[in-house]
Amino acid sequence: MTEPSPADAPDAGEVDETYDGILGAFPYAFRASDSVLFRLYVLVGGLLAVLVALVFGTALVVQVANTLGGPGGTFTFSRTLFVLVGLFVVAPLIAPVLLVARRHRRTGSDTRYDTLLAATGVLFVVSLYLGLVASIPPEFTLDGRVQVRPPPNGPFGPLVGLLYAVPSIGAPVVPLLGAALIALAHRYAD
Repeated sequence: MTEPSPADAPDAGEVDETYDGILGAFPYAFRASDSVLFRLYVLVGGLLAVLVALVFGTALVVQVANTLGGPGGTFTFSRTLFVLVGLFVVAPLIAPVLLVARRHRRTGSDTRYDTLLAATGVLFVVSLYLGLVASIPPEFTLDGRVQVRPPPNGPFGPLVGLLYAVPSIGAPVVPLLGAALIALAHRYAD
């Protein structure tokens, strides 16, 4: 067996041009981008994605434990729904990082593209919060006591009032619009 010659070994620039999967895309995109906003989004968006994945993973384990003795059908569907909703939340959180890493690896990228995708990623995070506010029912039971959602007041009172007016079935539309904004920004700047 022959030893590889030094000419066959990849140089430092070649090693830096690739990444290995989703986890490798985060440090690669962080190093490759010159955008401060994007670098901040890589850190915050990655942390949020891990946190959301842990929350949905824990919820799935609890759901499976609660429905273990029941028949298939509806219980299986509800478990699948947990996984799908978790995917629909995590995928747009990591999409800006993956898109920027891919673009840097293939064609190089500019700071404008990186910043635009980071801004849409931040808007998606905000849209998740707004969707959660819109999904709060007027009355709900928590620990055996009936709770009433707080009234909209303060400087964001009008926005909260508008979100409360959204029917709870329509609350997922707010994050869906945020996710669509990421796709539109990618198409526009690509």
